[in-house]
Amino acid sequence: MELQKMNGHSRDDGFDGLDSMAERDEFLPHKSGGKKEIHFTDFEGKTSFGMSIFNLSNAIMGSGILGLAFAMSNTGIILFLILLVFIAILSSYSIHLLLKSAGVVGIRAYEQLGKRAFGHPGKMLAACIITVHNIGAMSSYLFIVKSELPLVIQTFLGKQENTGEWFLEGNYLIMIVSAAIILPLALMKQLGYLGYTSGFSLSCMVFFLISVIYKKFNILCPLGEEYHNVTEPAEDFTSSNGTDEFCEAKMFTINSQTAYTIPILAFAFVCHPEVLPIYTELRDATKKRMQTVANISILAMFVMYLLTALFGYLTFYAAVEPELLHTYSRVDPLDTLILCVRLAVLVAVTLTVPVVLFPIRRAVLQILFPEKPFHWARHISIAICLIFIVNLLVIFVPSIRDIFGLIGATSAPSLIFILPGIFYIRIIPEEQEPLLSRPKIQAACFAALGFIFMVMSLSFIIIDWVTGEARSGGGH
Repeated sequence: MELQKMNGHSRDDGFDGLDSMAERDEFLPHKSGGKKEIHFTDFEGKTSFGMSIFNLSNAIMGSGILGLAFAMSNTGIILFLILLVFIAILSSYSIHLLLKSAGVVGIRAYEQLGKRAFGHPGKMLAACIITVHNIGAMSSYLFIVKSELPLVIQTFLGKQENTGEWFLEGNYLIMIVSAAIILPLALMKQLGYLGYTSGFSLSCMVFFLISVIYKKFNILCPLGEEYHNVTEPAEDFTSSNGTDEFCEAKMFTINSQTAYTIPILAFAFVCHPEVLPIYTELRDATKKRMQTVANISILAMFVMYLLTALFGYLTFYAAVEPELLHTYSRVDPLDTLILCVRLAVLVAVTLTVPVVLFPIRRAVLQILFPEKPFHWARHISIAICLIFIVNLLVIFVPSIRDIFGLIGATSAPSLIFILPGIFYIRIIPEEQEPLLSRPKIQAACFAALGFIFMVMSLSFIIIDWVTGEARSGGGH
């Protein structure tokens, strides 16, 4: 079976073919013992190319898409486009570093790369960062469910206000959603099985995008005095654009909120904890094939991010708010299309939670049960505990946005920039690439860029806390 796979990959020509052979060598039986060396993620991948793209795209797609129009309003169209292109290219390069490091040592788990690079401390560091970051992401998704689902149900029932029934209580609703939808999907044995739900989740976000484009041609600017009074608190932003030019698109804008949009855009492509699990389960996996999955996913999300931000911004201009759906609802609270869009976004973020949970469970297994084979009891109990913890956070911690803002400012640049860069430097043998070779120098600069992003993001958050200003950004 292994030889057949080798023959199948030998069709790749040039160095890609050699890379595939070298990568597969790590999984071949050793001649001496006749037994295959066991790796944590070592099993034959069964997930198709298309399903892998759906899963990775769903991992990239975050709740932050709702804040991208606001980000564009604070940077201008040209600066936003430059930043988005720059971050997309860096994200693709980061995945290249991860895949090359994984291919050299025959390991397809982020935590095991940490162990190979820095021993047990490196493994624990990677596992903890993944756990903390993804718990933050899961919490942000469930916060959307907690805040938006009661409003959707209330509108469907024709109620003008929340009258206090249990089915309009957000805390009850997230527990029901977690138990009825998220938990059953999280109990799947392999991440690849979620390709269908990921595809449906992405189709919901495509519907959201189409609706944003459609609404551009149905909402006229200016929006009227009543709306301007509602959004009056955003003084910094309104004054920076000028009320006389309220409906004019800015190509390049710098204001007091611009600095906050840079970390939002930088973290818009965070999917790195999911890359290696998806790589593990990819059918006929090679670095070239997985890099193609990553590039297509990043390109698809780049297009969705750009179009959503552009048409959302060109609809509301200076009146756009940090949460785009909230802006539409202020214009027409009873709009049936926007109600359907809100429901689609709720479905999308709910179906994303199980995809985000898989890397956390893998990290927990690496920390607590590194040598144990798969067991259903552990698999199920860890999923239940994680969902329970995230529900508690969403229910009982009112200021969780700032807490996870702090976590995101440290974990996201670590996962995107710092860890892939330093792992690459440590893992790639010096006889293959000397320390002062161009690839390793690039990786070192990449890791340094991550430290800059981390310091910058933490500085913004601390300044925000000290000055007491309201946070204005969205998360991944």
